[in-house]
Amino acid sequence: MKVARFHAPGDIRLEDAPEPTASAGEVKIRVRACSTCGTDVKISKFGHFRIVPPRVMGHEIAGEVVEVGSDVTGWVPGDRVQVIAAIPCGTCRDCLAGHMTACPNQVSMGYDFDGGFAEFMIVPAVVLAVDGLNRIPEGVSFAEASVAEPFACALNAQELVHVGDGDVVVVVGSGPIGCLHVRLARARGAARVFLVELSRTRLDLAAAIVTPDAAICSNETDAVEAVMALTDGRGADVIITAAASGAAQEDALRMVAPGGRISFFGGLPKDKPVIALDSNVVHYKELMIMGANGSSPDHNKRALALIADGSVPVADLITHRLPLDQVLEGIGVVSRGEGIKVTIEP
Repeated sequence: MKVARFHAPGDIRLEDAPEPTASAGEVKIRVRACSTCGTDVKISKFGHFRIVPPRVMGHEIAGEVVEVGSDVTGWVPGDRVQVIAAIPCGTCRDCLAGHMTACPNQVSMGYDFDGGFAEFMIVPAVVLAVDGLNRIPEGVSFAEASVAEPFACALNAQELVHVGDGDVVVVVGSGPIGCLHVRLARARGAARVFLVELSRTRLDLAAAIVTPDAAICSNETDAVEAVMALTDGRGADVIITAAASGAAQEDALRMVAPGGRISFFGGLPKDKPVIALDSNVVHYKELMIMGANGSSPDHNKRALALIADGSVPVADLITHRLPLDQVLEGIGVVSRGEGIKVTIEP
C-alpha cells in the first residue's frame, strides 16, 4: 500500500509499505478521508519530540472497517468509523475525574502510532479501550467525519468558557478552527460573532463561507478599536484566540467586556511562549482566562452528532480534496493559507 511517512523535518516521503494486519485487540480500517491541519505543517517543518521516524502522518481520520481482531467486539467489516486523535489512558487520576484532555499519559495517532495518510491503518487497542472509535452517523460523509476531530477541540474550548445564549463572541484567526468556532458559537446561541484575521485574503475566503457578523482585518484596522466600536465600548463577552499569536492573546484582554471569558485556544511557539499580561485588568474586570487543549473521546462523539443534525455544517469548509499522492501539495495549501480545510482521500 501507499503511505506518507515523516522521516525528518522537510523530508516527507510517499512510499510503499506492507499492508498491516489487525492483531487480537485491534481494528484495521480502509482510510477514506484524513484531513490536514496546521499541526501537520509544523511537523513537516520542525518534527515533534514524540515522533520517532519513520512515522505515517495524519490524525484527522475516517474510514471503513475491513478487519476486526479476535478480541474485539461490536465492530464488523463495513462499519463506517471516525478515529480520535488524542488518546488518553483512561485510568489516571485526571481521566477518572473526567479531565481526559489533561491526561499525562496521552498518546496520539500520527505521533505514537501510524496515522491516516495511508490506504490502510490499524486502530490500536488503546483507542478501543477509551471508546475512541466512533460510528459515523448516517448521512455524514467520510470527509465530514474527518473534520469531527478538530471540531471536537473547538467544542471543548467553547464548553470551558461557556459560550451561550446572547453572547457577543470574537474569534481571532480565520483558519479551519476559526471557522468552526464561528459556526459553533452560533449553534450555542451567540447573538453576534466577529471574525478577526491578519491576512485580508484568508479573511475574505473564510468570511464568504461562515459569514460572521463582522469581518475585521487586523492588518488594515485596529482590531481592538473595531470590536469596541461594534459593542458600544463595552467589549465582547467571549474572545477565542484561534491563532498561534501572543499579540492576539494580549489584545484579547483589551477587547473583552467586564466579566468576560477568554479562551487561549491556539498554543504559542515554543521559543516565544510568554506574553505581557496586565494582571490588574484581569483583577478589576473579573475576567476568566481559560486554556484549551485538544479533545476527549466524548467530544468527538458529540462533534459527529452536531455535524449529523445540521447544527454545525462542515462540508463547505472542505475547499480541497486531494488523493494521497498529492499529500505534500495539501500540506502546502494549508501552510500558504490558500484553503480552509484540505482533505486527503487515499
